[in-house]
Amino acid sequence: MHTELRTVVTMTLLRLVAGTIEISAALLMLKFGKVETALKINGILGLIGPIILTLVGFIGLLGLSSQLSWQKLAITSFGVLLIFLGTR
Repeated sequence: MHTELRTVVTMTLLRLVAGTIEISAALLMLKFGKVETALKINGILGLIGPIILTLVGFIGLLGLSSQLSWQKLAITSFGVLLIFLGTR
């Protein structure tokens, strides 16, 4: 498998895992049927989302590292960091 395709597949799989976690959490909220429990589950999702975002961004940057200058990689990495900090 080509390196670029491998990178895209990895990014896609991480997003599919994140989506599966989101759907599972929604089903758990329905199963328990309590606002308190739903808020706890939502809190856990609030931690998982930024982690997945950062991982997918990092993998994408690694995939682009051979095509971009180090300055552009640094600027893009800084942007991902700002997104991560902004969601805290």
